[in-house]
Amino acid sequence: MLAKIIVIGSSNTDMVVKAAHLPGPGETILGGTFLMNPGGKGANQAMAAQRLQSNQGQVAFVAKVGTDIFGQQAIQGFEQAGMDTRFVLKDESSPSGVALIGVDERGENSIMVAPGANANLTAAEVSRALSEIPNAEWVLLQLEIPLDTVENSIAECAKKGMKVVLNPAPAQKLSDDIFKNLYLITPNETEAELLTGVAITDTNTARKAAGILREKGVENIVITLGAKGAFVYNSTTDLLILSPIVEAVDTTAAGDVFSGALVVALSEGKSLADGITFACQAAALSVTRMGAQSSIPSRGEVEALLKG
Repeated sequence: MLAKIIVIGSSNTDMVVKAAHLPGPGETILGGTFLMNPGGKGANQAMAAQRLQSNQGQVAFVAKVGTDIFGQQAIQGFEQAGMDTRFVLKDESSPSGVALIGVDERGENSIMVAPGANANLTAAEVSRALSEIPNAEWVLLQLEIPLDTVENSIAECAKKGMKVVLNPAPAQKLSDDIFKNLYLITPNETEAELLTGVAITDTNTARKAAGILREKGVENIVITLGAKGAFVYNSTTDLLILSPIVEAVDTTAAGDVFSGALVVALSEGKSLADGITFACQAAALSVTRMGAQSSIPSRGEVEALLKG
C-alpha cells in the first residue's frame, strides 16, 4: 500500500493524572485518576491521519523510540492501526520518550516531556526514509524532535515538491529559512505570538500575526483558537471558522487531532476552508474524551457531526 502522507515526529508514552485542579509550585494534590496512554505529538498526528482517512490508505511514520516496553507497545499500536512503521527506528542507547500530564476538572492540562530517543532522530535518518517513500505528497512535522532535523527535513521535502505542513509545537523560535519552505503552518495563539510578536486576542490580531507569517514566506496560515475555532489566511482567504460547542473533558492532543485531520482533508482534495471545518469537528470530538490517541474520533464520527 502506498503512503500519501508522511508524519515525521515524536512518540511518547503519556502518564496522565486527572484531578480537581493543577498543582502550584510546591503543592501536592491527593486523589485523582491515573491513566497511561500512547502519545507524543508526532505519533498523535500520525494516528489521527491514519484513523481519519476515508480510503484506508497508509500513513508512513518516521520516528525513534527506545528498546524498552514503551517503545515496543508504541510500535504495536502503530502496526495495529495500519501505519507504515518501517521507519520507526529503535534507539539502543536511550529510553522511549515519556510525558507527565496533569488534567484539571475543566479539561485544561499541564505537560512535562522527557524526550528520550526522540532527541536522537537525525536528519540523515529522515532523509533515508524519504528516499524510500517516493510517492508521498504531504509531510507533517512538529517540534518535539531536534530542530536541525526539522529544518533539514522541511528543506528536503520542499525540494522534492512535497507539500510541507508544520505544527510549530511546542512553541519555540524558528529560523526564517523554515518559513519559505512551508505550504501551511498551524500555530495556536501562544505559538503564533512567539513567532510574530503579536498577542492573539481577537480576529484582528490573528490577522496581523498571520500577515507577518505570510511575509516570511508561508503560503497558508491557520491559527488555531481552541474552542473558538481557527483563523485561516492566505492570498485569497481571510476567515474565522467556528468550532462546534462541546463540553471539554481533556484537551490533550486536540491540536494534534486538528493537524492530522487537516492534512487528511487536504490530501483528499478538500479546499482549505472545508479542510479546517473537518479538522475543527475532529478536534472538538477529541476533547470530549480522555487521553491522546485514545481520544481520536473515527472518520464516521466526524462525518456524522458534520451532517448534524
